[in-house]
Amino acid sequence: MHARAQRAAGEITEAALREVEDGAIRAVIAMQRDVGLQSATDGEFRRAAWHMDFIYQLGGITQADEKLHVQFFNDGGTLDFAPAALRISDRVRLGDTIFADHFLFLKEHAGDGVTPKLTIPSPSMVHYRGGRAAIDESVYPDLAAFWEDLIAAYAEEVRRLGDLGCTYLQLDDTSLAYLNDPRQRELIASLGGDREHQHELYITNINRVLAAKPPTMRVTTHMCRGNFRSSWAAEGSYDFVAEALFGGLEVDGFFLEYDDARSGGFEPLRYVPKDKFVVLGLVTTKRGALETKDELKRRIDEAARFVPIEQLCLSPQCGFSSTVDGNTLTYEEEVAKLRLIVETAADVWG
Repeated sequence: MHARAQRAAGEITEAALREVEDGAIRAVIAMQRDVGLQSATDGEFRRAAWHMDFIYQLGGITQADEKLHVQFFNDGGTLDFAPAALRISDRVRLGDTIFADHFLFLKEHAGDGVTPKLTIPSPSMVHYRGGRAAIDESVYPDLAAFWEDLIAAYAEEVRRLGDLGCTYLQLDDTSLAYLNDPRQRELIASLGGDREHQHELYITNINRVLAAKPPTMRVTTHMCRGNFRSSWAAEGSYDFVAEALFGGLEVDGFFLEYDDARSGGFEPLRYVPKDKFVVLGLVTTKRGALETKDELKRRIDEAARFVPIEQLCLSPQCGFSSTVDGNTLTYEEEVAKLRLIVETAADVWG
């Protein structure tokens, strides 16, 4: 973060910033190996935000002058977040392969026996916050044409990542969790969207992208209700989207936020097919207090009432830092949580 600020101020070169990022990524890969993880990410250390660094690289999409106003919540009150909005002012297209160099660096340094995992925002995230108002009507008078172009760009990105050797891709999609919250559905309606069926549109279009994935690639999706400075933006169980989501989205696994009561119970998991994995995000990344093995095992047993335990996995509920602002945990607390996950998973699944 300090090096990025220096670069923005013109105090260091782009090459110097890249050198700092490279060192941080090598260190975080080594940490993931050390705690016993069998896959590794680059910590998204080359990004300022989990989604916009990708989305702004799609042709036709630019950063708007206006700001979005997003209200986040935490145990102490509320927190306002005002990121830049996006504007779709030309036909959406893919130029260079986005994050190709990020993935190749990760792949090179992951080491034997560790699968390099790349995370990118779902195509839904290009549409969700701005809706129709963010899409120039002179470019796309019909939204069906926008979706055709966006799907084609994403499908080509997925194909190219497969050519680079990516076998584990994660589509991060907050929209599919946000839409469980009636307040978020009201927001969608105010933007001209379909509050009752927008999640179905998103699922259909993600599936059209996934049709392009190579047979060697496994794709998961991760859903949370907001992760900014240990705060959240939405709440509500998975009930509203569960049947369409679990029964219809053609991914190999679902990373689900389940670290507190905001996510509801495990009953919606009854819709999960027998060929999909459910990764229970039982370990919070918003607070440093360490969960206990007994607590985690009890909740895994509860989930196993609705999904066979062989289809269940364990993970943190979200990233430790979805933006450069980070969450209120120390590095040592983050490592302790990852070790706890590995040790608990070994106890439960061997």
